[in-house]
Amino acid sequence: MSKEKYFEGIGRRKTSTARVRVVAGDKASTVNGKAVDAYFAGIPVALGIVMKPFVVTDLQGKYHFTAKVSGGGIAGQADSVALGLARALYSMDESLKPALRKANLVTRDPRAVERKKYNQVKARKKPQFSKR
Repeated sequence: MSKEKYFEGIGRRKTSTARVRVVAGDKASTVNGKAVDAYFAGIPVALGIVMKPFVVTDLQGKYHFTAKVSGGGIAGQADSVALGLARALYSMDESLKPALRKANLVTRDPRAVERKKYNQVKARKKPQFSKR
């Protein structure tokens, strides 16, 4: 591993977790060893979500990141990478935090799937009721 100085942030969303490292330079950003646009090719909106912290702070082309993501689906992984990237950016420079907060990139989204209860079909769906 190279001895480059990096800033790290951890992002979570639903069941996915992302460890993101931000490094100075204009190399290609990667997620799990693949290029970002190749990894999130399934959902076109996901690439915009991932790159939003760079767009908000005007740091496109000045920094790149590597992310290791596990768990969840593509949408949850994209949100977790964006949160990890935002956390890494404001750990690098605290003055970026107000701009990231205004764009709603600092707060972790607490929503997750509700668990299934016993005697029920799903979390809230119940068996059909019969009066007689």
